[in-house]
Amino acid sequence: MKKPNRRPAPAKRPAKRILGRRELIDLPALGLTGVEAKVDTGAYTSAIHCQDVRVAPDPATGELVLHVRLLDPEHPATDGRPLAFRQFDQRDIRSSNGEVQARFVIRTVVRLYGQDFGAEFSLADRSDLRHPVLLGRTLLRQGRFVVDVTRRDMSYKTERRAAAKLLRPRLGTDGPFEA
Repeated sequence: MKKPNRRPAPAKRPAKRILGRRELIDLPALGLTGVEAKVDTGAYTSAIHCQDVRVAPDPATGELVLHVRLLDPEHPATDGRPLAFRQFDQRDIRSSNGEVQARFVIRTVVRLYGQDFGAEFSLADRSDLRHPVLLGRTLLRQGRFVVDVTRRDMSYKTERRAAAKLLRPRLGTDGPFEA
């Protein structure tokens, strides 16, 4: 006689979504939109280009504050204003060439497929690299993303199609109808 299966049915996980080798992302908490990011399954932590990094105490509270300029001043997604972070960390990060660097790490929000994901970004000088932002495995795992290296801008294209669909008038809904 066969025993009945008493295990509860597994919870449905959200479907995996595809990212291309390069994506246009938004970082709404930082006021950045349409930033080019390289998707890198070899990197654990995400990274963002910055310059003018300094830590200074807040004159009012004495609390340490991290001051940076994200992206290059001529980058179209930035206005060049300095940003300040009260919550940050400093960690040893292994770069792609195997060198270990002490980097500051911040937490912010990344928008992909119209959904916001909290992610950590190490701050690095990426001025000699093609893409100012690198998306690492922790973000890919959190969003259940898979990477198709033959594609690009999958999230952005999907969002554009969805927006166009909302704006497109549907047949028979453009006003009163007389028979």
